[in-house]
Amino acid sequence: MNLSKTLTVYLSRRFFGSIVGVLLVLVSLVILFDIVELHRRASGRESVTFGILAQMALLKAPLQAQKVLPFATLFGAMYSFARLTRANELIVARAAGVSVWQFLMPAAAIAFVMGILVVTVFNPLSSAMVYSYEEMEAKHLRGRPSLLEVSDSGIWLRQADDNGQSVIHAEGVSQQGVELKNVIIFLLEGPDRFIGRIDSETATLKEGHWLLKNAVLTGPMQTAEHRETYMLQTTLTHHQIQDSFASPETMSFWALPEFITMLQDTGFSALRHRLHWHAILSGPLLLCSMVLIAATFSLRLTRYGSTAQIIAGGVLAGFVLYLLSDISLALGLSGGIPVILAAWAPAGVTTLLGLGMLLHLEDG
Repeated sequence: MNLSKTLTVYLSRRFFGSIVGVLLVLVSLVILFDIVELHRRASGRESVTFGILAQMALLKAPLQAQKVLPFATLFGAMYSFARLTRANELIVARAAGVSVWQFLMPAAAIAFVMGILVVTVFNPLSSAMVYSYEEMEAKHLRGRPSLLEVSDSGIWLRQADDNGQSVIHAEGVSQQGVELKNVIIFLLEGPDRFIGRIDSETATLKEGHWLLKNAVLTGPMQTAEHRETYMLQTTLTHHQIQDSFASPETMSFWALPEFITMLQDTGFSALRHRLHWHAILSGPLLLCSMVLIAATFSLRLTRYGSTAQIIAGGVLAGFVLYLLSDISLALGLSGGIPVILAAWAPAGVTTLLGLGMLLHLEDG
């Protein structure tokens, strides 16, 4: 029996309303916790008002919505199917010859379309807002802006100490930012007064200084001076340089491939950004898998009549998903498993698990 248009629209509307309702509740709770955490971090900073903290939490809300969307889909689908079962609507549909796979199709289709919209439309908006959030965080909480910028011409570094500021440009890097190639360093006094320039073949980051080789020192009203080696003091560390990259969350799904290529061309590792891109891409499949898991527990409600099992099963499924995703992404970041496997494993395993459980319950 084919599912009628009326029943399809009805099931789709019920599922969509449930997932949106659960999502709004979860995002509201996350915003509340974010405000509390930001308030803790801002303690002692009188210039940081509650309005600024609330604005930062709202700017971060779209990113948090993306993170909790799989859980909202799981609990929203469970709530929707449970209500349909309690009202005997699914029982009547099954008695009329509608299989579980047929009445799951509208919910799975809604989940998949939502996943596509999140990837293509919502993610670029979210990344722009997260970028603004990180700018405010750097200004009000961390007290320092980003130190590094990657462009088509190479990388740009900014460092400052008691002696002044330096702007470093390099065409490429090796050893993950420890060694710079074809380096130009602009020396500044104060915010913008140029006092000298250093050209060097390489600059290697040591503890407390850059070691320059074949350096040429020039400046206003002075002749060029060649040095085989030259040391330029710095307070930068390797970890500070790595942490200064734009976080993957601040870049849209469409901009990430170009940025990944740029990072790799300049000699930096793009592992974190590649992993994030694939994790976003796996979103639609992950949402569909949540519908399958939710249906598994909803069918048990029909047969065993236990609401407690529904709640316990949903909480357990959400915990397992979170644990699996966390472990998989950690292994991917450490290089323990390939990036594609790390990003797609949670969605793939959950989908197979949901299909297997449904096949066991319905056809086993």
